[in-house]
Amino acid sequence: MLRASARSANTSFVGETAFRSGVSFVNEMGAGARSPEELETLLEDAFVVRDRGALARLFEDGAVLMDGSREARGGEQIARFAMAMWERDRTYLADPRQILQARDTALVMADRGINVVRRDSDGSWRYAISLLDIDHATTREAR
Repeated sequence: MLRASARSANTSFVGETAFRSGVSFVNEMGAGARSPEELETLLEDAFVVRDRGALARLFEDGAVLMDGSREARGGEQIARFAMAMWERDRTYLADPRQILQARDTALVMADRGINVVRRDSDGSWRYAISLLDIDHATTREAR
């Protein structure tokens, strides 16, 4: 199944933000994403509110996140990776361009990222592989 995203903006990318909050949205997140598109939105939410726990739960065990030069494997390393991004006032803004799905696996393509996501036995979608292009991040001022 090949489908274009319903969103009209460009891509999943990392941008600069001045948002700082300790507010947790873990309980509001529920059991997980019901679709690859919703997973992208939940990842953006976890980045925006800077919720390490929620972010780590969006990745399956042994998942990998890369930004071209750095690699993080597993929920704890991925959460530390995100914290380093937050310290540089960076965040993830979801906007998938195209999603290619075959059964319980989907490829989420964007101008500034490529993600492989899988549906778990509980029906929730989680990231298996995430490759982000944060070297060409859009800054807050440029948006």
